[in-house]
Amino acid sequence: MYGKGRKNGVVRFSVQANGGAKNVAVVGTFSDWTPGRMRKQKDGSFVASVEAQPGNHEYKFIIEGDWVVDPDNGAWALNPYGTLNSVAVVEG
Repeated sequence: MYGKGRKNGVVRFSVQANGGAKNVAVVGTFSDWTPGRMRKQKDGSFVASVEAQPGNHEYKFIIEGDWVVDPDNGAWALNPYGTLNSVAVVEG
């Protein structure tokens, strides 16, 4: 899932991963598809706050090497590889 961060231009991403997951990252157009490490929380979820320009941004989570769409976001876009990316809308 994604939501507004604490500051303008910051987006907060979170995802629940399986119990044994240790390596979780978020990637997207906001980072030129460079993975950003996510921090594990006490409840088992992983979170990251990233800076993003206003507009639509495609993204995915990488959970233990598997690229997955955001299970809590139904907004998707077809990518050049024939799979789906999640879409986050960042307000200006």
